[in-house]
Amino acid sequence: MDNFAMDFNQFCTFDTFRRLWEHYGYGRRSNLQDLRKKEFARIKGMTYLDHAGTTLYPECLIKGFFQDMASNVYGNPHSHNSSSRLTHDTVERVRYRILQHFNTSPEEYTVVFTSGCTAALKLVAESFPWKAASTEEPGSQFCYLTDNHTSVVGIRAVASSFGAEVISILPEEVETRVKVMSQTGGKGYQVPHLFSYPAQSNFSGNKYPLWYVKGIQTRKLYPSCDREGTWFVLLDAASFVSCSFLDLQEHPADFVPISFYKMFGFPTGLGALLVRNDAASILKKSYFGGGTAAAYLPEEDYFVARPTTSSRFEDGTVSFLDIISLHHGFETLQRLTGSMDRIQLHTFGLARYTYILLTSLHHSNGKPLARIYCDTDFEDPSMQGAILNFNLLDSQGNFVGYSQVEKLASLFNIHLRTGCFCNIGACQFYLGITNEAVKSNLQAGHSCGDNMDLIDGHPTGSVRISFGYMSSFDDCQNFLKFIVKCFVQGPVKFTEENLERLRPALAPHIQDPLLLLPGVQSENGRKKEEYDLTAARITSSEELGTPAARGMGTPGTLTNIFLYPIKSCAALEVNEWPLGPQGLLYDRVWMVVNMNGVCLSQKQEPRLCLICPQVHLDTKNLSVNASGMNPIFVPLDGSSEQYQAEPVHQSKVCGDRVQTVDCGDRVAAWLSEFLGKPCRLIRQSPNFTRDRRRDHKTGLGYRLPQELIIGRNGSGSYQHFDVQQLIHRFRANLVIWGEEPFEEDEWTSLKIGSTLFKVAGQCGRCQMIGIDQSTAARSQEPLQSLATCRNGKATFGMYLIHQESSSSVLTVGSPVIPETLPAHLRKQTVHLNSTKRRHTYSFLELWVSI
Repeated sequence: MDNFAMDFNQFCTFDTFRRLWEHYGYGRRSNLQDLRKKEFARIKGMTYLDHAGTTLYPECLIKGFFQDMASNVYGNPHSHNSSSRLTHDTVERVRYRILQHFNTSPEEYTVVFTSGCTAALKLVAESFPWKAASTEEPGSQFCYLTDNHTSVVGIRAVASSFGAEVISILPEEVETRVKVMSQTGGKGYQVPHLFSYPAQSNFSGNKYPLWYVKGIQTRKLYPSCDREGTWFVLLDAASFVSCSFLDLQEHPADFVPISFYKMFGFPTGLGALLVRNDAASILKKSYFGGGTAAAYLPEEDYFVARPTTSSRFEDGTVSFLDIISLHHGFETLQRLTGSMDRIQLHTFGLARYTYILLTSLHHSNGKPLARIYCDTDFEDPSMQGAILNFNLLDSQGNFVGYSQVEKLASLFNIHLRTGCFCNIGACQFYLGITNEAVKSNLQAGHSCGDNMDLIDGHPTGSVRISFGYMSSFDDCQNFLKFIVKCFVQGPVKFTEENLERLRPALAPHIQDPLLLLPGVQSENGRKKEEYDLTAARITSSEELGTPAARGMGTPGTLTNIFLYPIKSCAALEVNEWPLGPQGLLYDRVWMVVNMNGVCLSQKQEPRLCLICPQVHLDTKNLSVNASGMNPIFVPLDGSSEQYQAEPVHQSKVCGDRVQTVDCGDRVAAWLSEFLGKPCRLIRQSPNFTRDRRRDHKTGLGYRLPQELIIGRNGSGSYQHFDVQQLIHRFRANLVIWGEEPFEEDEWTSLKIGSTLFKVAGQCGRCQMIGIDQSTAARSQEPLQSLATCRNGKATFGMYLIHQESSSSVLTVGSPVIPETLPAHLRKQTVHLNSTKRRHTYSFLELWVSI
């Protein structure tokens, strides 16, 4: 197909969207912009695209629930006083409301409350009457689609322990292997079997046919047609019910697990198992807890269960206040949207529009930008949910690691999800990962949930965006502009096939489909808006000046020392500084925490970089300064009466647990005023010693060309980061002037002056290097260019652990003598312009205490 240069902005408009999809919003019932402004003001400036993870709760739900709690007294429902009866009756009313939502009644289904969908699945696994095969009859089968959540696949461990046969089934096998029900000639075994599939894939958003329910129950679909017995269907509806209507009258699955936070955003930790009453009697359990017993004897093996399904399986006291909040969830959802059908059309339209444009985007050389993982073409909301799963490709067709996408998205305040989404089967299928590759990746250090996104150039996971009922066109637009700005090389191009699908969205006055390139003049003189950013540009040292010209010293010297007294706040540069037991003295000893005691960083609060701490060794004070604020002082001495009066707390810093003490109300008020939200300053307890970072295997890096990174700004001109800007963005403790680019990748240890350091591993860079440390403004550079230079891995600098030394002070200008890997262990790559002598800055980080 020919490729045509197009103006991306022509399609990324609300008018274009409305021409492609008319079911936007909720009619006269509510204006979506007013709805977001009133109920979701907290997400202003944010693009939230992880509704499949959890949707967002509206303010009126929380306010209504609070008013309910403030107006009523709800007692333990196992008592019989008036407050307990109020709780019991309200909980029963909520059970009815849940069944009503799924078009069924207490005569057909029972609601069993659990802690979530996973707990509901576990309940089925442990209560199902699995039978092992015998000489008289075959045993039970547990069959599940490979495109199932981990919590479903986990049932096989329980089933196998009881002797049941476990069979995984590819999605296409269910319909392609339809058979006529076998004729047995008489025995008619009634062995129970269980078949599980998702109503909607949490990976791709593909909706599996709900008529499978009856097809399996009546033994007209594989695998039920292959094995006699009674077949029960476990329909995982957690992903489906967030944006779609499930009609249990029409599709009477035997067991339906759900999580309510997927629907309402609140409460978390509450789910339910909807049990078809005709199937309830087969469930058996051994354990009994408070409230489940009609009678029992402690000295004799005598127990009689309560008669109803819910009372038999809800051990202990249910989470009755959370259950009561569901009433407000259902009422709010109905009031704001009108129906689940409207939610389905609204969210599907947003996903469809994003899919059409994302599949249409090509680099300037015509290569596609994205590889989409789905089974549909987003034309039918009954077959596809509001989920879009993909990986991005560069202009050479190489995969962009999902970790890089996520880091850059954070700089634009875009919230999405990456990985395999607890669905390895779908991940394997769509990404072409074999069983052997999964095992090999594990041996290489990759496990579910980590950031090892590429192994040998092949992705280990993907990027997922998903929409909720409060999502708007602005979310689509922000996401698509981010993708174009950060990942499209050169002007956007479209294929002829894409143009046909997009043609209905063209404005009526546009006649010529071959629109001009972005950033150039159109025929009528109108300037197109610029969205193009280039990848990294490699710049020689001759262009930027020699070390001597910049006064940075000579190769092999320590040129800068920085410490960061308050984590994520501005740097303090010194000419010499003492070393303590944990690294540079007073480095990252303090940190700012939110009202819940969670450590804040520039990832959440970029304005932390505008707070300038100063350590005064002579007066033993830490001063905290910021523009427009009077300085405030905190004592350095952790043994002072102020610290002794404060209780010791446990905090998490970079995954490690540390003991901390609060620095008092005065500095807390200062920080809260500057940042505009409640927060406090805490410091590491003077009596606590944090375990040193476990030694890592020395990372073998790549010997790459000079890495002074520059990008292009919106005007199309090159944006230079000078050396000082890079130093401040990378927030290193030690800056060393080196001989060769990335030579530190091969260091195993080094000596600075008379102090020995051991290399503990490479520093993986996050989106913080995209924050201008002088203004707190976010940008995608230099993170994007760094990842490009490093073959998708944003690593730069090394972690160091200092050893015993004769000197306890580091001094600028000290010689640096590294010890490198043996030559036969080094990775060799070709230098660009290798005939020129080049220099590079090496940003090295000490292992730090907090």
